[in-house]
Amino acid sequence: MENRITTAISAAIKTLLRPLVRVLLRNGIPYQTFAELAKRVYVDIATEEFGIPGRKQSKSRISVITGLSRKEVLRVKRLLEPSDQGAGERYNRAARVIGGWVRDSMFHDESGHPVDLLFEGGTVCFRQLVNTYSGDAPARAVLDELLRVGAVERTPEGKVRLLERSYIPKTGDVEKIAILGADTSDLLATIDHNICHPDAPFFQRKVCYDNLPDNAIPELKKLARDQSQALLENLDRWMSERDRDVNPRVPGTGRVRAGVGIYYFQEDCSGGNKT
Repeated sequence: MENRITTAISAAIKTLLRPLVRVLLRNGIPYQTFAELAKRVYVDIATEEFGIPGRKQSKSRISVITGLSRKEVLRVKRLLEPSDQGAGERYNRAARVIGGWVRDSMFHDESGHPVDLLFEGGTVCFRQLVNTYSGDAPARAVLDELLRVGAVERTPEGKVRLLERSYIPKTGDVEKIAILGADTSDLLATIDHNICHPDAPFFQRKVCYDNLPDNAIPELKKLARDQSQALLENLDRWMSERDRDVNPRVPGTGRVRAGVGIYYFQEDCSGGNKT
């Protein structure tokens, strides 16, 4: 049984690493850099999640769990933590502002669509939107970020117009790579949960056919985009009403991060790459 699991995991890892290695090579990240990062994650997870209750995790135990030598464990632990906290903060801040703009009727026109906003002044403006949905973040900095990634534009009248109903940067490789880490991690965590807790699984579904004609793809893309966006906006509205960052008076105990992710995939079965 153990050999079957090892074989299955090895095959799964090879499959999931292909698009990741493609991203790494495209951005000039060599194997040795990836190997060092993998060592760091092995040591971190072994330290944080595989200890013996009531006992401090030792380098010897980490060495046994990970297969790294004690000397290597110590070396890895002394490495500086690779991080781009700024990208993550920009992602979360921009997503909250766009989400508020899309769902809050205060920032809509008579047809229920996000209205063009003056930067400041009047009863409804961009600064008010940022103050409501992004805490103490400077409104000018948020606007510059949204302009930079192509999520908004300036109108000839000097107003701010929303171009995207969700935070998917049109430009800015750093932001897209930050999304790669965050969203892929969430999907893998869901799969891991479902393997470990088959009696209480998280929702995880997909639909796929492998012999669609080329002329069906544009319609499928539009159908998937429109229906998925509508679902996500409904879920966003429901969750925002219960999130204590948005509504501090919401009752309840504990603090849980939860959400739903949807993605589209496509592959040329005659010999192309996934897009």
